[in-house]
Amino acid sequence: MIEINERQISLHASPRDKQEAINLVGQLLIDSHNIAPGYVNSMQQREEVSNTYLGNGIAIPHGLNEHRDLIERTGISVLQVPAGVTWNPGETARLIVGIAAKSDEHIEVLRRLTRVLSDEKQVERLAQTTNPQDIIQALTGERAPEKAATSNQPVDYEHYFDAVVTNKTGLHARPAAMFVNLAKSFKARIRVRNGERVADGKRLLSLLQIGAEHGTQIRVSAQGDDADKALKALQEALNNKLGEEEAETEQRTETASWTPRHASATINGISAAPGIVFGAVKTYVHRAAKVEDVAGDPIEEGEKLQQALDTSKKELAQLHADVSARSGASQAAIFEAHSEFLSDSSILQQTISLIYQGHSAAWSWNQAIQERVESLQQLSDPVLAGRAADLRDVGTRVQNHLTGTQQQEIHLDNHPVILVADDLAPSDTATLDPQGVLGFCTVGGGPTSHTAIIARSLGIPAIVGAGKELLNVADGSTCILDGSAGKLYLQPDDEDIEQVRQLQQQARQQEEAARAERFAPAITRDQHRVEVAANIGNVRDAQKAAEAGAEGVGLLRTEFLYLERNSAPSEEEQFAVYRDIIQTQKGQNVIIRTLDIGGDKEVSYLNLPKEDNPFLGVRGVRLCFEYPDLFIPQLRAIYRAATYGPVSIMFPMIATLEDWQKAAAIAEQVRQELNGPTIPIGIMVEVPSAVLLATHLAREIAFFSIGTNDLTQYVMAMDRGHPQLAKQADSLHPAILQMIWQTVQAAEQEGKWVGVCGGLASEVLGASILTGLGVKELSVSIPSVATIKAHIRSSSLQDMQELAKRALQCRTSAEVRGL
Repeated sequence: MIEINERQISLHASPRDKQEAINLVGQLLIDSHNIAPGYVNSMQQREEVSNTYLGNGIAIPHGLNEHRDLIERTGISVLQVPAGVTWNPGETARLIVGIAAKSDEHIEVLRRLTRVLSDEKQVERLAQTTNPQDIIQALTGERAPEKAATSNQPVDYEHYFDAVVTNKTGLHARPAAMFVNLAKSFKARIRVRNGERVADGKRLLSLLQIGAEHGTQIRVSAQGDDADKALKALQEALNNKLGEEEAETEQRTETASWTPRHASATINGISAAPGIVFGAVKTYVHRAAKVEDVAGDPIEEGEKLQQALDTSKKELAQLHADVSARSGASQAAIFEAHSEFLSDSSILQQTISLIYQGHSAAWSWNQAIQERVESLQQLSDPVLAGRAADLRDVGTRVQNHLTGTQQQEIHLDNHPVILVADDLAPSDTATLDPQGVLGFCTVGGGPTSHTAIIARSLGIPAIVGAGKELLNVADGSTCILDGSAGKLYLQPDDEDIEQVRQLQQQARQQEEAARAERFAPAITRDQHRVEVAANIGNVRDAQKAAEAGAEGVGLLRTEFLYLERNSAPSEEEQFAVYRDIIQTQKGQNVIIRTLDIGGDKEVSYLNLPKEDNPFLGVRGVRLCFEYPDLFIPQLRAIYRAATYGPVSIMFPMIATLEDWQKAAAIAEQVRQELNGPTIPIGIMVEVPSAVLLATHLAREIAFFSIGTNDLTQYVMAMDRGHPQLAKQADSLHPAILQMIWQTVQAAEQEGKWVGVCGGLASEVLGASILTGLGVKELSVSIPSVATIKAHIRSSSLQDMQELAKRALQCRTSAEVRGL
């Protein structure tokens, strides 16, 4: 056991920088006759090739292996810096433990040090203590470290703010990495809390594991000299969605619904990227690197780990640059997040701890990664759980370097192929050449994975979640991959392939024509007009919609005004936003949906109670009734903005006639108080009761707008985002179509119109059937506007009515999609 005395510990030091800190801790080793003066230079040199910062404010500077001859006897020294000293950007060291290791006598101290690392309160106490015996006892084990106090409620730092995660897919890897990098630019310690789950704001993996989904309220707290500046910057970043742009790639024209006549079999999966292709199959199966636990010298194993991390960082930097050039910064940000995993202190701490317990670097790294992959997979949100694939991808990259395994490459034939794989990591997908890979189909994966996102950005048709039977497909056999339908057709004949060629040519021509004619109205060949509007969420969206050729706004989601703040928006603020949006549309109608949030979106200033099933709780118009101080100012702002152009109001979550009448009465009272204009007021049809009451509601409302996404979930009792149920929660199911038809019939009897603002309206087949059912307005995603308008112009109402009639006679969604 190494003996440490008080002469080897310096308290309350205040070095100007890392170099001075190393000099000071090195001098303690010189004074204790542990090292020759030249070893301090070796300690400085190591910092140039590796990072000795462990995490939680602890650094362990030590010299290079080739300079061990300068060590006179094994020992350690400790420099306490209560105010902290910058070790590397974003890393502040408060306890600097200098190590002179001539043999393995120091291992027990390092083992104890790694245990101290996991106890934030212990580190804080040691960084502030005035008694050197506290540090000696913590490192030598003469007195066990005090057990951290436990509490049912995690403690926040003194300064904090509350925020709601507004990123569409939550605080997943890319925005979380942006948060961590920003947090690291400040000296203050940052803590992020979701309920009772707490994360270190400077650690990516820690942040991912709190499961901050879309709509989740989090508390961000900070402590330190620049805490206020840090919180201000982080709050602004969260309000701007951490720089994440909504994925709005150009809508690819879908091929007409088609099934090959002579395929021998069909494998069903989930659509990940649209498009239809044919070609020979190339099978790719991951080989797992063999990891053996062969113990070696801890210092040498640590060197191996550092070299593997450094090499992996260089590779990821190059991958980031390549993807940025090919697909843009948004997709490339995935690999910035991957690089951030390599600096996660919890992974490094555990790996180092296991190394000093006698395990190899490869085995230790594998253990640390696997534990965290399993933890991520258990998160309830499928998008966040899917980030386990990202961590596994990074882990494999480092593992290959540790084991000397060559990075597995996807070797393609000298002709384009359809890639069939057990799974594709994001880094695999990013290196695919669209000239060589026509499309791909995987056993596992989901449509929100980074693999799927990259495939869409590259324009590579893709299917995921096809099941293990996929691996039985013979290498070299010819297949047709329909990414839009999520189907892989085996062994088609020449006639089938010729039809695919024709469909591909048609799709290319349609895309070009749709873009050129995007401002032309959607009038069918037999002169029936269909209004194609856009779904938007803010002023920027409104501008994009106008440029895309949208005929107004069919759904303005007003939640964006409420979820990015600590207090409700004022009437004046809302008025200004609504006015600006209306003015972008230059006389075309804007349908404003009133506030639609519930217990699933925790809003700090509302203190909404947690509900067991928030989708069946106080949400939508029900919440507005409970909070008139939110509802009335919003209505006042809408009526005031209505003087700047055509506006309609739409109430969400109307389930009963009483709901409608109460909401309409409140709106009328507000209108009269303002002497505002009379404007159309309609409702969202998204719960079955509204459909069943449609004949009564139609006598009073101005219009219906059907939200097919929620209507599908409520009718089918299936979450459309559920990884196991996603295939079944299809808005083209006959049960949903019957609901839509019933609503249209009720509306037409009273001379009212029906629109659809759900995802079904953005599908070509869906748009045809909806129009045939009598829907007058299709409100679609912005990238879909030109495609849907062009499709309507190329169709006849009579044909679409016949299609809708046949769809209503179908028994399954598969039969509908087969029409």
